[in-house]
Amino acid sequence: MSKKKDVLRPALWTPRPVEETIAVYADWADTYDADVAARGYMTPDRLAAAVAAFARPDATILDFGCGTGIGGMALTKAGFQTIDGTDVTPQMLSKAEELGIYRKLWHAAPGELSFGKGAYDVIVAVGVISLGAAPPETLAPVVAKLNPGQILALSFNDPTIADDSYANALAVEVGAGHAEVIFREHGPHLTDVDMGADVIVLRRR
Repeated sequence: MSKKKDVLRPALWTPRPVEETIAVYADWADTYDADVAARGYMTPDRLAAAVAAFARPDATILDFGCGTGIGGMALTKAGFQTIDGTDVTPQMLSKAEELGIYRKLWHAAPGELSFGKGAYDVIVAVGVISLGAAPPETLAPVVAKLNPGQILALSFNDPTIADDSYANALAVEVGAGHAEVIFREHGPHLTDVDMGADVIVLRRR
C-alpha cells in the first residue's frame, strides 16, 4: 500500500529554473495522470465548474499549460467543445493529443504567448501560474492577452498561496485595474495529501 506523497515528485512545489521544470514534467508524462489521480486531484473539475458559471458552452477556450490534457477533459465534461491547448513540454502535449478533445495543440517556448490578443473568450491555467511551474511574472502578459470582458481562470494551491510573490502579482493586476476577481474559492486540490487550492476567475477590464 502506497504512503501519502509516494507518487509525487520530490520538492515539486519549489522555485526552480525553467529548464529543470520542463525536465521534471517531461520525465513525468507517462505516469502523471495516474499519479495525480491517485492523490485525489480535484482542481481541474473545480476550475471547469467555475468557468461554466461565467462562460457560455460555445466559448472559445485556451488551455494554457495544458499538460497531458486533464484540464481539457474537465472542461469537456463541463460542456465546452472549442478548446485549444499549449504547453512547454512536448512529452505532455503528446499525451494531450491522444485524447482527441482539442481543436488545436501547439508547443510553445517558456514565456511565449503565440496567440492573438482577444483570440479566446476564456484562458484557463490549471496549476500553471504557480510555485514550481510558471513564475508569477507570467500572470500580467496572460491578462494582457484578453479583451475587456474576457476571462482568465487559474488556481493557486496552498504552497503557492503561501508564496507572497504570486499574491502580489495578482494584486498588481487587480490594483492597476487590468482585471477584477469575480470568483475565488478555496477547496480540495490533492485530497490524499490534504492540500487545498484557490480557484480564481478574473475578468479583464
